[in-house]
Order: sequence, then C-alpha cells, then structure tokens
Amino acid sequence: MATNVELPAARSPGRQGPGSPGSELELSGPEGSGAGAAEAQGPDPAGGPEAQIQRRPVPGVIYLGYMPPGLELCLLRKMMASFGEVGRIFLQPADDKRARRQKKTRGLGKNFTEGWVEYQNKAVAKRVARSLHNTPIGTKKRSRFHDDLWNMKYLHRFKWIHLSERLAYEKLVKRQRMRVEVSQAKRETNFFLQNVEKSRGLDKLQELKRRKGEEWQDKSWHFRQRATEEEIQAGKATARGRAAGKADDPQRTADFQRKSQTNTALLAKIFNPAAQRD
Repeated sequence: MATNVELPAARSPGRQGPGSPGSELELSGPEGSGAGAAEAQGPDPAGGPEAQIQRRPVPGVIYLGYMPPGLELCLLRKMMASFGEVGRIFLQPADDKRARRQKKTRGLGKNFTEGWVEYQNKAVAKRVARSLHNTPIGTKKRSRFHDDLWNMKYLHRFKWIHLSERLAYEKLVKRQRMRVEVSQAKRETNFFLQNVEKSRGLDKLQELKRRKGEEWQDKSWHFRQRATEEEIQAGKATARGRAAGKADDPQRTADFQRKSQTNTALLAKIFNPAAQRD
C-alpha cells in the first residue's frame, strides 16, 4: 500500500512560488527512489532488509515419541496446523513384519512409530509441546484416538538438518548391512553348489568302480572326544602307580646308581683334570 509523505521544501534566498518544484515534495513508499526517497523516509525503524531477515522467526522442532495406529501424515498435519504454521513433518514407518503380527492394527493404514514436526516459530512449538503433552489425541468421544495420549517434547537447539543427517546415516548403515547379508548368502550358495558338484562327481566315480567290479569304500571321519575329568584323574593315578612300581624294582635302582657314578667320574675328568693326574 503506497503512502504519501509530504515534506516542506527548503527555503532558498531566491524567489520561489508555491508552484515551484522545490515548494512541495510528494513521495510514495514503494515507488519513491533515490536519495530523496531515503531522506524523506528517514531512518528505518526495522533496521532495513538485513534486520528483517535476522528477525524472522526461528523454526522449532517437536518430537513425537508415540504414534497411534492409523494416524497418518495428512491427519497429523491437519491437527498440528490448528495451533500454528507447520513446516516439515517426518514419520518413521513401523516394521512391516511387526505390523503384520499385530492383529489390532490390521486394516488401519500405514503405521508409524515416531515422528518429528517442525513449526515455523519455535515459540509456538514450545507452547504446543507444553500444552498437548499427556493429553488425549482425540477430543471427541467417538474419535478413534480418544484413548491415546500425546507424547511430545520440544527439542532445544535441534534443527531439521540434524534429522536429515541422522536419517542419511541410518540409511547408509542399513544399505551396508544388506550388502553384507547378500554377500554372506552368496558365499553360502556357492559353497552349497560346490558340494553338490562334488557329490555328483563321487556318484559318477562310485558308479564307474561298480561297473569295473571294484569295491567302493566310503570315507569315515573319526573324532576323538575330549577326556572327562574322571578319565584325566584315572590316567594320572595309573601313571603314578607305574612310577611307584618302577622305583621299587632293585635292578632299575642299580642301573640308576651305576649311571650316576659314571656321570660323576666323567664330570670330574672334565672339570678337574689336575686331580686326575695326581
């Protein structure tokens, strides 16, 4: 809307009548331009376009910790838009296997586990989170969500870019996990096919030997089971008994004494040759 501003013209020593160009200045807000417009408008109370950009409302994000079955995106946006201007909304889909196991949620549409709602003004987001937390979702008695409660919280200093980065990271991790599972399935399939080929080769070899009249012997694998504690103790007792029986043998004792004397004489010859010469 154009606003007309009239300012008195500056008086000069020369003769100027009421109809002269300098006697009256008519400016329009948006239409006025140049230095004259700037002087006519004076200092902008809002601080100019840069100040207006800086003073724009800061968005705020609300976290929804519980999403009842059947509450979809369009309905949630309609509910949240009644309190203020809503920006972006993201709802985390529920697992398909888990949804199929729940009989109560069948036929209610797509189910979600949690969600994030962005308001264009964080003051509105704070007020909505503070007033709607732990209140019934459905206001009417016959509403499907009358027995469900809002579980929401305002996320301080949380921006939508944080959620985007988190979702991208989870998507990358899921893709990497799927790649690992696919490679594992391929290795198992290749191992199974190799065993099938070996089995076919063994069958052909067995059939060939049968035609030649040779005997076919199947390979058997024998694995030794680990000894139990009783078997270990019994083996130690047997070893101790054998050692005690050998110690009681006189012939064995005489042999040990003879060997010890021989070793003593040999050591004396090596380490004390002077005593041997004397």
